[in-house]
Amino acid sequence: MEVWPRIAGMVAEEGACVLVTVLSTRGSVPREAGARMIVRPDGQFHGTIGGGTLEWQALAEAQRMLARRDRLAATRDEALGPNLGQCCGGHVTLGLELFTAAHAGDVATLAAAERQGPFRTLTTPGADGFGRVILDPGAETPRGGIVETFGQALPQIGLFGAGHVGRALVLALAPLPFRVVWHDERPGAFPAAIPGAVTCLSGPAEEALASLADGAQILVMTHSHALDLALVAAALRSGRFPHVGVIGSATKRARFMSRLSDMGLSSEARQSLRCPIGIPGLAGKEPAVIAASVVAECLILAEGRSINSKAAARRTSA
Repeated sequence: MEVWPRIAGMVAEEGACVLVTVLSTRGSVPREAGARMIVRPDGQFHGTIGGGTLEWQALAEAQRMLARRDRLAATRDEALGPNLGQCCGGHVTLGLELFTAAHAGDVATLAAAERQGPFRTLTTPGADGFGRVILDPGAETPRGGIVETFGQALPQIGLFGAGHVGRALVLALAPLPFRVVWHDERPGAFPAAIPGAVTCLSGPAEEALASLADGAQILVMTHSHALDLALVAAALRSGRFPHVGVIGSATKRARFMSRLSDMGLSSEARQSLRCPIGIPGLAGKEPAVIAASVVAECLILAEGRSINSKAAARRTSA
């Protein structure tokens, strides 16, 4: 979740907000250390620390801090079972920080750092707030205080095709931790509104493919089976992309495997092709259903796990 740019926006627009952070955990807990939630003066919030009574009480505490403005920081130590009646039963330490216009300069510095990519801070909770110092890249983790990480080096997805499924897929990917490069060379192919984490490219497909980072997931669903095949062949031949998928059916997979063999691709390269894409077990062919299935697969692959693609042979050709 974007943290400091969002806090900077809230301070500028709303005058204040409270950042709630899971500082540490023990045992079974709903969210990990580093999970965050940002609370606005009107009670709306972004992010989650796990829901349930823990989150409800944290929201109430944040609202008190926003209303009274009598303290800048607070911590809460909660045994989830005895204190809150939550079945997971672990222990959570929360930090709550109030930011107002007086902190605009410090927040702007942290927001600028987050826009540049992942960075770490050394945080020291105190009555006057959480003193936070940006650590130099590569610096050893210091003793004392709390080391926090902000920003994410998001995995990249190269999506080729802006048809019905491509559009549904972009919307499904929008709130998830991916950077999407979306390509379609047809004039007017893209919708008017594009999610913020999506970059649109309309030049030659081969150039778009070459621009992707090593290790990106490739999803091919263009208007042309010939273009699908050319993109798949180029992606597999490059050896840079471990997950190359194309929308289609078991029949389309068989045809592509044969054509790729004729094009000189090795058996090893061809076997890494995913077709059909998506997790097994969903029979619906509506674009939103396909998108949900494919996004689930993308998340699984991003975690380094595998999918049994043969069991997923339920799609018709795009």
